Amino acid sequence: MVLCFPSPENHQMAIVPITYSHTWTFSYPHYAFPLFHSCTNFTRIKFSPTKYGDGLSPSSPLSHFRVFCRSERETIEIRRGAPFLESSTLVDNGGVASDEWKVVPDIWRSSAEKYGDNVALVDTCHHPPTTMTYKQVEQAILYFAEGLRVIGVKPDEKLALFADNSCHWLVADQGMMASGAINVVRGSRSSVAELLQIYNHSESVALVVDNPEMFNRVANTFYSSTTMRFIILLWGEKSELVDQENKHVPVFTFTEVIDLGRESGRPLSKAEQHHINEQKHPDSIATLIYTSGTTGNPKGVMLTHQNLLHQIKNLWDIVPAKVGDRFLSMLPPWHAYERACEYFIFTCGIQQVYTTVKNLKDDLRRYQPHYLISVPLVFETLYSGIMKQISTSSAVRKLVALTFIRVSLAYMECKRIYEGKCLTRNKKQVSYVNSMLDWLWARIMATLLLPIHILAKKLVYNKIHAAIGISKAGISGGGSLPWEVDKFFEAIGVKVQNGYGLTETSPVVAARRPGCNVLGSIGHPIRETEFKVVDSETDEVLPPGSKGILKVRGPQVMKGYFKNPLATIQALDGDGWLNTGDIGWIVPHHSTGRSRQSSGMIIVEGRAKDTIVLSTGENVEPGELEEAAMRSSLIEQIVVVGQDKRRLGAVIVPNKEEVLKVARKFSIVNSENSYVSEEKVKSLIYKELQTWMSQSPFQIGPILLVNEPFTIDNGLMTPTMKIRRDRVVTQYKDQIDNLYK
Repeated sequence: MVLCFPSPENHQMAIVPITYSHTWTFSYPHYAFPLFHSCTNFTRIKFSPTKYGDGLSPSSPLSHFRVFCRSERETIEIRRGAPFLESSTLVDNGGVASDEWKVVPDIWRSSAEKYGDNVALVDTCHHPPTTMTYKQVEQAILYFAEGLRVIGVKPDEKLALFADNSCHWLVADQGMMASGAINVVRGSRSSVAELLQIYNHSESVALVVDNPEMFNRVANTFYSSTTMRFIILLWGEKSELVDQENKHVPVFTFTEVIDLGRESGRPLSKAEQHHINEQKHPDSIATLIYTSGTTGNPKGVMLTHQNLLHQIKNLWDIVPAKVGDRFLSMLPPWHAYERACEYFIFTCGIQQVYTTVKNLKDDLRRYQPHYLISVPLVFETLYSGIMKQISTSSAVRKLVALTFIRVSLAYMECKRIYEGKCLTRNKKQVSYVNSMLDWLWARIMATLLLPIHILAKKLVYNKIHAAIGISKAGISGGGSLPWEVDKFFEAIGVKVQNGYGLTETSPVVAARRPGCNVLGSIGHPIRETEFKVVDSETDEVLPPGSKGILKVRGPQVMKGYFKNPLATIQALDGDGWLNTGDIGWIVPHHSTGRSRQSSGMIIVEGRAKDTIVLSTGENVEPGELEEAAMRSSLIEQIVVVGQDKRRLGAVIVPNKEEVLKVARKFSIVNSENSYVSEEKVKSLIYKELQTWMSQSPFQIGPILLVNEPFTIDNGLMTPTMKIRRDRVVTQYKDQIDNLYK
C-alpha cells in the first residue's frame, strides 16, 4: 500500500510506501468452510492547507494531509468438490488426463472433451423423452451442482436421493458429488419405514425424490419425523403434490435447480471468480449406500471417491467397450454394481439407453445393445422366455430346436475340455499322457458335433440373437448365475460373463474376462485386488482347492459402516481384509489337463450365514438346492428351510399358469377346469423336485405352498431382487413349524 502527499519543494504529489497488515477471517459454520478476505481500498489522499493534526509542527509535511479510506468486505468462498470439472467453466481451461482424476465427477470433463457431441444418454421412459450429448451431460452436472450451492448446500452435507434409474438421477447424483455433498441413495420402491430409517440414520438435511407420486407416499411421515431443509423433484411438477399449501419446506423441480445454477454459474475468467476451488480429498466419502439387508437392518456403506475411481479405471479388462457401443440400463442406479459400471462406461464414449423391466423385451429388440449389464434374474427371465417359446411351438419345431440345443451343449462341453477351461478342486496334477488322451477325445467329439452346431446357429440361434440383441456380452453380477442358464447362453453363442462383488467393495472384485470365460466361476480378481480363503473357525488361510470363507483386500474396499464401528470391526480387520461372508474356493494350479486355463479362478458357493445346520449336524447350502429347484417351470420362487430340523423343507410359490398347463396335459383336470387342488399341486411339485434335485445328497421333505409371491413391495425381496430369507421364515414361522409336526 502507498500514501501520497504533496512534496514541500514543488507541491507535487509524492509517494511513500507504507506497510499495511490486513486480516484474514475464517468462519466455520456447521460443515461449511468459507473464507472471508478483508481488503481495504484507499480511494483518496488529499493535501489540505487547513489545520489538521494538533501537536504536529506547522512546517511538517504530515501536518498538511489527511487520508480518506473506504473499507470493503468481499466474500471469497472455498468450494470443496471437483475442481477439474468446474475449471471447465473458466475461459482458460485445459485438458485433464485420467491419472489426474481425484473425485468421480472429474471424469465428465475428460469425456466431454473426448466425445463432446456424441450421444451419451437416451431416456424414453420418462416425460419428456430425453437425449443428451456428453457436453450436455457435463453442463447439466455443473449447473445442478451450482444450483445446489445457490439453495445453500455446503460441502460434506448429506442429501437423500431416493429415486430410480433415469438421466435426471445421473445428473443429480454427479451434481451432488461435484458440489462436495454426499448423497444417500435408495430406490423409490423401498418401504416408507426403510426410507425414513435411512434418512434419519444418515443425518441427511434434504430430500431429492423421483416424482410427486413417490413424495406424496412418504410426505406425511417425513414432514412429521424428519427435518428437511428443502425438497427436489427429479420429474414432474410441484402442482402434483398433495396438501402442500401449509408446508414451509421449499420445493424445487429439477429444471428449477438447473436454472438456478445456470444463472449463477455463467462462465467466468479466473480474475472474476468469487470462490476458490479446493480439491476434495480422494479418500473423502462420495456416497452412502445402505446394504440390501437380507438379514437385519441395512448398514450404511461409506464409499469414497477413491473406491469408485478404482472401479472406473479397472473395469475395461472385463468390458472392453468402444466409442459408440450401446448399453441397455435397467438396474437401479443407486446399486453399487450398476452405478460403478455406469461411471466406467461413460469414460469410454458409449451410448446408454434407459429401459425398465416392463420394456426390456421390446427395447432389446429395438436397440440391439452391444452390452447388457444386469443381475442373474434378468438372464434367468430371458432363458425362461426362450424355452417357453420353444415349448409352445409346433411339435416338429420344438423337437428340432431342443435337439440342436442338446447338441450345442455337448459341443461346448467338449470345447471346454480341450481348451482347459473346466473347474476342479483336485490339487493333484493330471499326467501328461492322460491329459493328451483326454484332449484328443474331446477334440474329436467336438469336430463331429461342430457341423450340427453351425447349422443350429443358422436355423435357430440367429433368430434368438435378433430377439435379445446383446451382440458382445451380457455382464451378470449381484448374485449367483444358475448353471443351466450359464450353459444355455454359451451354447447358443451369447456371451455371458459372471462377476462378483459386494456393496462394501464398490462392488467388483472379480469377474470373467472375455478371453477366459470359465463357466461356474467368477473369474480372476481384478487389478490390485487380493483374495484368500480362510477357515471359518480358526481364520487360518487355506490352500487352493479348500473350501472356506472368502476374504478380499484392495483399493475398492469401503471406508467402513456409517456410525457403526462395531460392524466395521467385524467386517474389516486391521490389515484391510474384508470378510465377504461368502463360502468359496480357489482353483489349484494345473499345467496340464482340463483345468490348465482355470488356475486361480474363484468359485463362490453361497452365503456362510445362509447355511442350514440340520439336527443331524449336517451343513446344507440352500442356495445350491434352490438353484436346482428353480429349473422347474412349475416353481416360481423357493426358500429352503430346516434349521435345527431332521430334514429339509421348503416354502414355494408355484407358477399357477404352468401348473394348470401340466395338470391338463396329464388329465389331472379337464381342459375346462381352471382349479387344481393344493394336494395335486404338491404332488406335481414333489415330482419336479425329485427330478431336478436327483444329483443332490439332500432332498426336500415337507413343502409349504404360498399364493403371494415374494416381492419388493411386501418386503420379502430386497430392492436388488434378492429374497429376504429371514423375513420369509419369520412371516411363515407357524406354518413352517406345522410342517414338522
